[in-house]
Amino acid sequence: MSTTETNDHAAPPVETPYSKASYRYFVLGVLTLVYALNFVDRQLLVILQEQIKEELLLSDTQLGLLSGFAFALFYVSCGIPIARWADRGVRRNIIALALTVWSGMTAVSGLAQNYLHLLLARVGVGVGEAGGSPPAHSMISDIFPEKERATALSIYSIGIYIGILTGFALGGFIAETFGWRMAFLVVGLPGILVALLLRLTVAEPIRGWSEKRENEVGQSPSIFDVLRFLWSRKTFRNLALAGSLQATVIYAVGNWLPSFFLRNHEIGLAQLGVWMALTSGFGGGAGSFFGGWFADKMGQRDRRWYVWGSAIMILAITPVLLIMLNTGNLLLALLLTGVFHFLSASYLGPALAVSHGLVGLRMRALTSAVFFFFINLIGLGLGPLIVGYLSDTFAAGGDENPLSAAMLIVGCIASVWGCVHYVLASRHIREDIANSPASAPKIEAL
Repeated sequence: MSTTETNDHAAPPVETPYSKASYRYFVLGVLTLVYALNFVDRQLLVILQEQIKEELLLSDTQLGLLSGFAFALFYVSCGIPIARWADRGVRRNIIALALTVWSGMTAVSGLAQNYLHLLLARVGVGVGEAGGSPPAHSMISDIFPEKERATALSIYSIGIYIGILTGFALGGFIAETFGWRMAFLVVGLPGILVALLLRLTVAEPIRGWSEKRENEVGQSPSIFDVLRFLWSRKTFRNLALAGSLQATVIYAVGNWLPSFFLRNHEIGLAQLGVWMALTSGFGGGAGSFFGGWFADKMGQRDRRWYVWGSAIMILAITPVLLIMLNTGNLLLALLLTGVFHFLSASYLGPALAVSHGLVGLRMRALTSAVFFFFINLIGLGLGPLIVGYLSDTFAAGGDENPLSAAMLIVGCIASVWGCVHYVLASRHIREDIANSPASAPKIEAL
């Protein structure tokens, strides 16, 4: 890929609907709503899995495969080619199509008659959701300048916790009242209407518009060129590993929290759904916003704060898990889930902002997809599955609290290990961003 520096960097950006701040934030709001639906549909299974386990006679390992690896495998496999499409095509249309697919497959999950049917439906959800975030990340980076980008991406990431809040609250209530099948149907179908809203109201942004680099876009490098480029950056390598380990904490603990409370404490499904909605929704949403805001604020002084903050937050998860998973006090354990979600949610906006700062304009969607490949394959794919396997193993050995022991082991190891890679990323971030295509006046072939 090669582009040359233009002389109009000081000129005002091309006039588009995004010239108005109100429209930029409207589009950010629509994309955040889409991301919320992404996680409503993805996480709905978590609050329903005890009912599903009982009806379909499943093991914890099967549940871990259903909520983790089977979904993640197809999510990450489809994510890279779809992101490549997004770096060349109309990102708005790709997101609208993806939303229609994953919402429809969520509704179909409610018709499953056995484990295979449900597994195939979840695979369909994974394929659809693969087309959601990378194109959206690319759009956001094109409409918000670098100094606001981590905050904007963190606001977008709040959609995760709006989705989890909605999924837990609605899913728990509907499942307890009408059963788990109806929950899938009710939650899945509205996404098709939101896909129409997105298609009809959101304009495709000009690439490089926020950086006044519209004339520098050039041709898209090949997938292998982008992969080689990312691998050559020690910042990205360590950031991808750190994010994967943080995602392992999030999914290995978060996906099993409802089962943990139902098995170890006296609480009903609907009541638990409300608690999980509030603690994960508000705690995670606040953590997501704080992570991006803190990174943009402190990163203006020293770019290393974009990863130092994440290192501090992930390390703080360990003492929270030690108390939350061992206390016999139900209220304390429930409140600590909010702290857990606050700390674990803080990394995504800063990580994506740094990743996009390392690459060229037509590499951003693919860079997000590669980052998501790691965090979903390792974190979502292996986290719940390893916990389920360890839980079954400990139970066979006579452990009185096998699930909590498995969650604690995986969560604590991953949080400490992830902190190490954030610190390693901080050692290279300033040099890698200074030498990136986004910063260099001329970009030679990768």
